[in-house]
Amino acid sequence: MIVLGRPKSLFTSNKLPAYNSRLHLILRHRPKLGANSPCHTPACTMSKFSGSFEPSVHDAENKKPPSPAAGEVGRDGSFGIHDEFTKVSLGDDQVSSLEGSSVTLVQRDDTQRPKECWGGRHTLGVLGSLGFAAVYAMRVNLSVAIVAMVGSDVVNSTNSSDSNVCPYPDDFDFENSGNEEGEFDWDTKVQGQILGSFFYGYIFTNLLGGRAAEYFGGKMVFGMGIFLTAILTILSPLCARASTELFIAVRVLEGLTEGVTFPAMSFLLATWIPPMERAKFSSLVYCGVQFGTVITLSLTGYLCDSDFLGGWPSAFYVFGGLGILWSVAWFTLVFDHPDVHPRISQEEKDYIIQQRGNNRSKPVPLPLRAAFSVPVVALSFVHLSNNWGFYTLLTELPTYFKNIQHFNMKRNGLLSSLPYLVMWIFSIVYSNVMDRLLTSGKLAIITVRRTSMTIGFLGPMVGLVAMCFVNCDSLLAMVVLCVAVGLNGAVYCGYMCSHQDLAPNLAGSLMGVTNTLATVPGFVTPALTGAIISHNESLNAWRTVFLIASGIYLFGCIIFFLLVPTTVQPWNEVTSSKDHQPQCEQGDTKEKY
Repeated sequence: MIVLGRPKSLFTSNKLPAYNSRLHLILRHRPKLGANSPCHTPACTMSKFSGSFEPSVHDAENKKPPSPAAGEVGRDGSFGIHDEFTKVSLGDDQVSSLEGSSVTLVQRDDTQRPKECWGGRHTLGVLGSLGFAAVYAMRVNLSVAIVAMVGSDVVNSTNSSDSNVCPYPDDFDFENSGNEEGEFDWDTKVQGQILGSFFYGYIFTNLLGGRAAEYFGGKMVFGMGIFLTAILTILSPLCARASTELFIAVRVLEGLTEGVTFPAMSFLLATWIPPMERAKFSSLVYCGVQFGTVITLSLTGYLCDSDFLGGWPSAFYVFGGLGILWSVAWFTLVFDHPDVHPRISQEEKDYIIQQRGNNRSKPVPLPLRAAFSVPVVALSFVHLSNNWGFYTLLTELPTYFKNIQHFNMKRNGLLSSLPYLVMWIFSIVYSNVMDRLLTSGKLAIITVRRTSMTIGFLGPMVGLVAMCFVNCDSLLAMVVLCVAVGLNGAVYCGYMCSHQDLAPNLAGSLMGVTNTLATVPGFVTPALTGAIISHNESLNAWRTVFLIASGIYLFGCIIFFLLVPTTVQPWNEVTSSKDHQPQCEQGDTKEKY
């Protein structure tokens, strides 16, 4: 508990969280406090925060502007407490100072991470990562399987001149390449509709998933989303053979069930992970996307080219079955909150609760102004920009390698996965570097976010421009794509943490809001790419696809730098009089926070 006294007195407390912008908001909204107030210390409104401070002599010759009176907020965001301590200035960095005639207070971070090497938050991180691996395995398998389902006669038609078409390599094995006629007669437009149908369902459940996680718990929402998707994945081959329309309907339903996963996980991370560990744990969890993509793209090619469970249907049976097995582990080992985890250590629980900040036990109403605030709207367009480039490559790389670079089925799946293997490795290494720089105080949170976005957006932008010049050099094309996609892994320390930065209490809903708009590229990019390359599988057509994605990456990076902050927004806090309000130490005055 923090106690303000005379200038020479010491300040007793436990520790203020590093996210002192939250404290700044609370101070700004407090009623006036004075020596004659029933609550003459800020303990009643700051009881959820603790701190350790040390006094130092202020330079008497250093003239400061007039300080606000007790209880008043100054134009610079300062807040007056008492005559002896006339000014409190709080910013986004690690230092909070109390400036007056004689004292400056500097925040000292004495809280240590738990000594145990494994805790409840690590279990959440690993199973969350494997969960997203299952999510993307069941989403991405169709990108490779559809090549086997359709075959080459329909896909490989082109009216382009020979100068725009890469020749087959001299050692190309036409008989054993896996390019035989497929089971379905779908042209490129129909394939684009099938690949994009998933996102017609996905777009409707993002916001619903975020709110459901905040009301019913992220564990249930995230787990059931993956379990139901696994059931639908196993049913997919049967539906595809029944009719194209039924297959599309199943893919739409899979989108509906998967749409809740990202918002639910965003809320779980805000509940379990302290701010200074968000870069590391967000990368650990979300890099499961790349892990699942790598495994799926490489393994699906072999499954489709084999006789196991009928060839291409095995890609749906295997990954659907793995999704069900994952669900058993998730519901057994993961819990919604540190307070209800039966096996978490007291040390880890105290660390999470003290560092995490003021997360509510009850859901916070989602203000309409939050969804339409400048930071959230900007973040939505940033999210859309990232997904446009990511989905373009994710859904179309197998087609590009097969029809332009002429890779056979087995080689196609393996090589299509290499860029995501690089991204997976890079995101893990990069996040740990950022974590050390953050905890050592060498970088501020805003610096980490912007540096990550520069690498994660401008790197792919340059890489996609370079793809326009690789022509038929398959080795160079692979190297460029590995670098471009790999650098995109930095975004997990960038905008993917911004939902928790802006509003920890609404992190699930914010992810739902931004991911709803960001779902649009999921069905637009396959349709647009299909329209561009329809009967024109040429280098020029693919250059158009790459340049569109490159320009959108640049747009998203600019928006993030200009409009997305790292400070907690005012609408994160509940101001309703029905909310719980801590009692003052002296008197029975209650204050809203």
